[in-house]
Amino acid sequence: MNDEQEAIIAVSELARRMKHALSRSVGRVWIEGEIAHLKRSQNGHVYFSLKDVEEGAVVESVMYRMNAGRAWRYLQEGARVQVQGKPDLWIPRGRLQLVVDRLRPAGRGSQLEALERLKLKLAAEGLFADERKRPLPSSPRVVGVITSEHGAAIHDIITVAFRRGGAHIVLAPAQVQGDQAVRGLLHAIDLLERHPRLDVMIIGRGGGSAEDLLAFNDERLVRRLAEVRVPIVSAVGHEVDLSLTDLVADIRAATPSQAAELVVAERVTQKKELDAAQRHLVGAMRHRLRDDQQVRERLERRLGDPRQLIGERAQALDELTERLEDHLRDRLRRQRAAHTGLERRLLLRDPKTVLARTRLKLAPFEAALQSSMRQRIQSERQQQSDLRAELQRRARERLQERREHLGLRATQLDGLSPLRILGRGYAIAAKGGRIVKRAAELSAGDELEVRLGSGSVRSNVTHVEPGEEQDA
Repeated sequence: MNDEQEAIIAVSELARRMKHALSRSVGRVWIEGEIAHLKRSQNGHVYFSLKDVEEGAVVESVMYRMNAGRAWRYLQEGARVQVQGKPDLWIPRGRLQLVVDRLRPAGRGSQLEALERLKLKLAAEGLFADERKRPLPSSPRVVGVITSEHGAAIHDIITVAFRRGGAHIVLAPAQVQGDQAVRGLLHAIDLLERHPRLDVMIIGRGGGSAEDLLAFNDERLVRRLAEVRVPIVSAVGHEVDLSLTDLVADIRAATPSQAAELVVAERVTQKKELDAAQRHLVGAMRHRLRDDQQVRERLERRLGDPRQLIGERAQALDELTERLEDHLRDRLRRQRAAHTGLERRLLLRDPKTVLARTRLKLAPFEAALQSSMRQRIQSERQQQSDLRAELQRRARERLQERREHLGLRATQLDGLSPLRILGRGYAIAAKGGRIVKRAAELSAGDELEVRLGSGSVRSNVTHVEPGEEQDA
């Protein structure tokens, strides 16, 4: 095998080598530039370019969702920012990009100047004057605390308060950083002031960067704290961090733990054994945490950053989504073109025109049909008139026949009527409602009812002469 054949490698292998070499040689760096071509994906990832306007250089960048959520307010088109990230090669496209972990606005000097101007303004109004400072109560019963319910600050305060003898701690949880922090802190102050037995208030948080402490330099919060009816202890940041909240408060504590020590008086001296056990436990926990941290760091170095892997898969998904959207848009365009063609063909066969031609063809047939129907109706009407006249004639003849037949039957019935026989001098005798046909049915003394041709009489039998029996 010659040297030229040995030098041939696959494109994917070359890309992986370049990606590995880039990761080892550069590492994470801080870069300052101007945001351009900003694009947010549906998954929450943000793609943009960092431009150096003076030098004319551009670096493609991506900030994955888990990091972009913390810096969304600074991710604006044309904004000048400082980012920390790691150069990386996106293998599917062969594209060099910067994977950004952190982002902050450039020009911290302007923020410090604005903070200094606000500080001088509030100081001129007397909000930081020593004569406004109030002493802390010697034995507070209710201590209100404003901080994050999940942070270390409340844990430290409760721990110190318990160690020094205990106090009734009332927590008003609030977000201590971010855009909604000021609103949450103001709401927490309102809640605590409604407590009827509130003696002192602690407001604070654990350490953090200068950006994390922005809420505690807000003018609305400072003015609201100046109106609180009870003494205030500010425990914001570390000793080196000084916020406007520290200046307006009655007492400033370097840490939340120190604030608890200032507020809660020590009532019971803890046993030395308990302190020693606690120190031993804390030392053991820290030692264990250090060991676990070292193990985790070794594993991270071996496995790589899982967020990077997730981000790469998400970026691939974004590209597939974009390709799918392009395909759907192209298909929709073709369907719309086909629909337009069908509409043109349909217009050539306008139903109104077709219907008009059909009506024109049917007009002679319609006239002939109407004439035929009129003749048929006239003929039917004539036949109906003739039938009606014939029916009336036959009905009159049949009626006359029935009348003559009825007269004959009435004459015959009248000749057979018993009343006509009685009218010729005959009578009908009845005993107890029964007609008597033979003299043998009677006895002397029976009462008879005799029906005559006109009227009736009652009589008594005095003598009976039986006659000869005749067949009925």
